[in-house]
Amino acid sequence: MLFFSAALAIIPIARLIVLGTEQLATRTGDAIGGLLNATFGNAPELIIALVALKAGYFDMVRASIIGAILANLMLASGVAFFLGGIRFHTQEYNAGAARLYSSMMLISAVSLAVPSAFNRFLSPDATIRAEKVVNLGTAFVLLAAYALYLVFLLKTHPDFFKSVKSKESEEHHSKRWSVGRALGTLVAASLLAAWMSEILVGAAEGTGKALGMSEVFIGIVFLAIVGGAAESGSAVAMARKNNLDLTIGIAMGSSIQIALFVAPVLVLTSIFIAPQPLELAFSRAEIGTLFLAVLIGSFVAGDGRSNWYKGVQLVIVYAMIALLFYFLPGATPH
Repeated sequence: MLFFSAALAIIPIARLIVLGTEQLATRTGDAIGGLLNATFGNAPELIIALVALKAGYFDMVRASIIGAILANLMLASGVAFFLGGIRFHTQEYNAGAARLYSSMMLISAVSLAVPSAFNRFLSPDATIRAEKVVNLGTAFVLLAAYALYLVFLLKTHPDFFKSVKSKESEEHHSKRWSVGRALGTLVAASLLAAWMSEILVGAAEGTGKALGMSEVFIGIVFLAIVGGAAESGSAVAMARKNNLDLTIGIAMGSSIQIALFVAPVLVLTSIFIAPQPLELAFSRAEIGTLFLAVLIGSFVAGDGRSNWYKGVQLVIVYAMIALLFYFLPGATPH
């Protein structure tokens, strides 16, 4: 009861984060709006992961990193394409920007797989010094890549991410918030998310044992969906308004941010708050499904046109992956 109550409580908190970021995004373009949505939308994910790290749930944290990327690329995009496609026959967006996001996502996936590949050649019982160096080195390289991605997105090539549609149909009839109110809402919602995350993670182990769910399954499905409720809701809302450029920017931008920013920040923070440093050593199933999601997401988003059936296909693949992790033999509870 505690676990599911806390999970449900995070959803309206995430909605507050969406409202705050949407108000700030009205003053910016699609690229910056998507980045703001992804950044503040990832706040609950980061808070949940930090609380789980402090409690020593390393498998759950690693699973939540992969799960968040899967949820953005397949579930959030799929639901957005489906609901937008029901309302509009065909929706168009900037195909060039989608392909750029996809190539960044593929590079991010390869970077996340490097420590895991290194881990495969070493004894699983003992982490030797070389493995620690690779893990820390990868974290710094990912953060550097994220900084350069921001320079590219915001400074040197913002024109690459321009919307294909004119803005006249997107007049906001609701009253605009002041910047102070929007920022205040974001801070208050983040603090509430931290409190609920503490309760959620505290009840996770008992919930897993009671319902036969592994730590990995809880991380890859439940924590990912709950933590990503903010940006998922925002991506779907933009699709319903026929603004697929912002939907793609939120879903893919959030996935890139998780791989290049959230994952290395968790590695570096774990040195100070966790029982031992977090290693980016993902299982074969996690790495396999990550590459599958990135490749499918790239193929689906690459043509610049969307319809409801594209959304159905993405949601079906996500459901099959969730089923795989529920019954995965290596992921059963102890």
